[in-house]
Amino acid sequence: MNGRTAPAPADSPTSAARTTATPRVVVTGLGVIAPNGTGTEEYWRATLRGESGIGRVTRFDPSRYAATLAGEVKGFVPRERLPNRLLPQTDPMTRLALVAAEEALADSGVDAGQLSTYAAGVVTAASGGGFEFGQRELQALWSKGGDHVSAYQSFAWFYPVNSGQISIRHGMRGPGGALVAEQAGGLDAVAKARRHVRDGTALMVAGGVDGALCPWGWLCQTRSGGLSPQTDPQRAYLPFSTEASGYVPGEGGALLVLEDARSAAERGAVHVYGQIAGYAATFDPRPDSGRPPGLRRAIQLALADAEVTADAIDVVFADAMGLPGPDAVEAEVLAAEFGPRGVPVTAPKTMTGRLLAGGASLDLASALLSLRDQVIPPTVNVPDQAAPEALDLVTEGPRAAGLDCALVLARGYGGFNSAMVVRRAA
Repeated sequence: MNGRTAPAPADSPTSAARTTATPRVVVTGLGVIAPNGTGTEEYWRATLRGESGIGRVTRFDPSRYAATLAGEVKGFVPRERLPNRLLPQTDPMTRLALVAAEEALADSGVDAGQLSTYAAGVVTAASGGGFEFGQRELQALWSKGGDHVSAYQSFAWFYPVNSGQISIRHGMRGPGGALVAEQAGGLDAVAKARRHVRDGTALMVAGGVDGALCPWGWLCQTRSGGLSPQTDPQRAYLPFSTEASGYVPGEGGALLVLEDARSAAERGAVHVYGQIAGYAATFDPRPDSGRPPGLRRAIQLALADAEVTADAIDVVFADAMGLPGPDAVEAEVLAAEFGPRGVPVTAPKTMTGRLLAGGASLDLASALLSLRDQVIPPTVNVPDQAAPEALDLVTEGPRAAGLDCALVLARGYGGFNSAMVVRRAA
């Protein structure tokens, strides 16, 4: 831990817009729902213990598909957590998101409904929408006819549905939005919420909770060619490993409450997990262009936005795709930017799978919890690293460390790159 900082260069894309009056945006609430833990603290305890939520798909028979493993949220009973009126109109993904939002707001100590009309808003990320709901209604259409298709199909499948349902339930009529950038979207949504807070919105709920664990959604995911064909949960998702064969998908994610630091202090916020200090997004060039991937540029721009240098970063939460080519690119970028083995790197998503748009926001929540507890969660099941000379990968259980600043990386299918810097609460 060194904490060295430097101002953005005069010609930096962030320098012209930055002023000393720019509000600091902090996270005051977390809501987590993941395959290895429902609830923030349950998830965090399981993660530090190295407990995985990956197993054979139980929602349907996966034996006819190219992949059979997923990170499923177990033991979640919607009617125990949500009003009955919401159940007929929501996809499983949205039910998870509603519970995560409720937890995040409760954790922040804010009743959004008591704020002024447009003081609170919602931005979420999704990879597609309510696939399971859509599949069920399409089956009804094919087998019974149009009269048997639910009217709720008009919105339950739609990718902004989580933002809409959360805002309606909690009376949050301020800025709203939804982003679609696969894994990267979980960071993009938080960055957009940060802009709204800087522009004067009192409170934003942001992040991603996603999932498509149904035959239709599963087929779409397997067609990407990125899923691991392994049937052993401990040998399937092995990022940065000599045995990497793809990734395991999952469901869940995290939602965060963002506020202006001064306002949070004035109201006596119970928690301030950390500051959203820097962010950037880039897009990869086409594969035959001869130009380098955009991940390193995203890191550099996020560091400049946070006004820190590379040696201020104490831990990196890697994207960790689990495919040899993309893993090699990420390892090379991290070694080039931070020096070989220059910073601890971790991928706790090896215990949950890649949660589509929910994965990056879950990593962000994990980074904030790491800063709070001064510990780095492990990357599990990766004993044989492909590039041990490049990465200081945290694999042998949690690692105690002095942590002030963390970098979270996310890459989305199709070339999206996002990077976010978070600082420990003062």
